[in-house]
Amino acid sequence: MHVVLVADHAAINGGQAKVAIESALGLAARGFRVSLFAAVGPVDPRLEPAGIRVVCLDQDDVTTTRNKLAFAAQAIWNGAAARALAAELAACDPRDTLVHVHAFAKALSPAIGPALRASGLPCLYTMHEFFLVCPTGGFYAYPEQAICHRTPMSASCILAKCDARSYPRKVARMIRHAGLAHVARLPELFSHVVTISDLQESVVRPLMPGGTVFHRVDNPIAVAQAPIHEGPPGDFLFAGRISTEKGAPIFAEAARRAGVRAVFVGDGSERADLAARYPEAVMLGWRDPAAVQALMRQARALVFPSVWYEGQPLTVYEALACGTPVIVSDACAGREAVVDGETGFWFRSGDPDALAAHLRSLSDDALAARMGRAAHDRYWTAPLTPDVHLDRLTGVYETVMREASARGRAARLSPGRAVAAT
Repeated sequence: MHVVLVADHAAINGGQAKVAIESALGLAARGFRVSLFAAVGPVDPRLEPAGIRVVCLDQDDVTTTRNKLAFAAQAIWNGAAARALAAELAACDPRDTLVHVHAFAKALSPAIGPALRASGLPCLYTMHEFFLVCPTGGFYAYPEQAICHRTPMSASCILAKCDARSYPRKVARMIRHAGLAHVARLPELFSHVVTISDLQESVVRPLMPGGTVFHRVDNPIAVAQAPIHEGPPGDFLFAGRISTEKGAPIFAEAARRAGVRAVFVGDGSERADLAARYPEAVMLGWRDPAAVQALMRQARALVFPSVWYEGQPLTVYEALACGTPVIVSDACAGREAVVDGETGFWFRSGDPDALAAHLRSLSDDALAARMGRAAHDRYWTAPLTPDVHLDRLTGVYETVMREASARGRAARLSPGRAVAAT
């Protein structure tokens, strides 16, 4: 089988790109022919030596562009990417090729839709976020600091000033979403969709066409199995983007109310403000993955106070794999990994007092140690390893290819009926 992976970035710059690139390497190691089509460089240096064909357009994304207006046009409809993708797919053998789209919203744009449809190749989409159904991609109203329950592109959605930066940017995103829905028709094109949490599927299912087939494929968790930390539990740890939607201010305030020390590893828009308002908090800045996991193994608990849905927060699973309890907001998908009262706690989203109560509970060394052992044992009974991810993913590929083959046979046997049906 030839798998063409489509993504915004050709190197790891976050969880979404990490899953796409690591799966590309894993599939190539299993003998698949793999191509990666991406808009933004640089190219991960491991790809081409692994035998993976890489087509990178060396375009900008929002973080690298010097011309915001030109990038806005690209984000709405990236004609150059559409033409390049169409040429790439035209050279593929339809008998053994599948196209797996991981990302389009940061650079490629919905313009990939006509190229995918014209190729006639079976397609699959992994919903790492919500851009396929929500114009801002997150079902989150930044000014309200709350999950958004408006119907996408309804009158209330159109009028809502929910974007993280400005309403004009929201307008540009709505224009893009109109092209996505009515020109590219991406929701109809992706009749097979991979979701990464139960919460995510429950949110998007009512917004997708009725015949959409959903497949659950958890993201791979890159943590080596090791004995749990035997020393006394350390501090409460936050790992990730230090921002409002991730709940960083809630953790800082809850730690103060509980009389415990908050340790932040990461960076983000709220770091400087929180450091000024909560001088007792420890700000470690960014660390590489190995260093983050070392901090997790020593931590008393990971605190994941995100106030939006999330997709499948990797840090929650990494902490459990390290033998660290997790205190998680009950509004986000991270709660699915935590057994409340056994491997950590759920707390009422956005409520620093509710979080503080659990911080006080886990200040008990014996309880923290017991929950850490339970977290480690439970995770490693069914670990989300890269091999497990690839097993599930290739199973989905086989399902999609069988359906495409059956559809092709039906069209050959009854061309008139097949044309009428389309």
